[in-house]
Amino acid sequence: MTVARGALSAAALGVKIGTLPAGPKNAITDVKGVAVGHCTVTSESSPSIQTGVTVVLPHQGNTFLHKVVASCHVINGFGKSTGLVQIQELGQLESPIALTNTFSIPAVTEGLLDVLLKDNPAVGESLSSVNTVVAECNDSLLNDMRGRHVRPRHVHLALQAASTGPVLQGDVGAGRGMSAFGLKGGIGTASRLVGDSAPWTVGVLVLSNFCQLGELLIVGRPVGKKLESERRGQPPAAAGGSIIVVVGTDAPVSDRQLSRLLRRVQNGLARTGSSTAHNSGEIAIGFTSHAPGSGSATHGRDGEHVLSDDSPSMDPLFQAVGEATEEAVLNSLFNAQTVVGRKGVQFDGFPTDRLDELMAPVA
Repeated sequence: MTVARGALSAAALGVKIGTLPAGPKNAITDVKGVAVGHCTVTSESSPSIQTGVTVVLPHQGNTFLHKVVASCHVINGFGKSTGLVQIQELGQLESPIALTNTFSIPAVTEGLLDVLLKDNPAVGESLSSVNTVVAECNDSLLNDMRGRHVRPRHVHLALQAASTGPVLQGDVGAGRGMSAFGLKGGIGTASRLVGDSAPWTVGVLVLSNFCQLGELLIVGRPVGKKLESERRGQPPAAAGGSIIVVVGTDAPVSDRQLSRLLRRVQNGLARTGSSTAHNSGEIAIGFTSHAPGSGSATHGRDGEHVLSDDSPSMDPLFQAVGEATEEAVLNSLFNAQTVVGRKGVQFDGFPTDRLDELMAPVA
């Protein structure tokens, strides 16, 4: 079966990650109600413009009026994300999560505010302010980041494009100018199901922009080392970089329990080869869509308590986060195409046609 880039998965390429089953789309949108939208900002006449916006909506309603339980976890804080302090304090998410490049944080914040203020006229009047959540990675190797080419209107376009269907991956939206493991990186997603009769879903979406080629591991195989050996004489790519990991679930967990899930993101990142460099902004943001509108950090549906901390379901949820994160990173590589950007810099897409060869054991 031939699958076009943008819709590839590790599983479709014969790479089995973990033991839990994936959801039908193998994407964060397997979590009921969750939607993802992209707006890619580029120009054929100006190759130095390689950037964009990606948005993740926790449900289909008004995110300010129907808050969801949320949390965040900073693995390494070399980043400029906004809105995390209030999530940490209140355990709630009240806006879509937007991803972009570092210098476009203000424009994307303004774009989110345009929509949230229009939909909620009482905000700033009879109601309180609204907390917008925007996370970033530095795409300046491929993109003219100083030009700040992402504008508020691009946020509107990403929101309009948001869909609960399959998620386009790779060099799209915020992922357009990103690189990972010395290759073209960007947007990747995956999901895992936990339980039998009525399984819960854990979905992950990443914006990958981190690590060097020699560090890349695929199910423990040193694929990056093999590719690096073919680049003799070329200087290594800059160390560090960043990754943003968005975790969505429908499991009935509290904000504190979500924090526990988010700490397991690092398990998945480590299995791809990440050692969390000094200048890597590695940040996880998570939410549960279990009871949108409850606004409660300690209960699921009104009057329904969340899982107990010693519930037998907690360990499989932890496992699901690690597996989905690992596959989402690989999917961001497998789906990205070669991009030539600022000053002629080129990052190649992963050679998926050579995957069997690269995965073969060393003789």
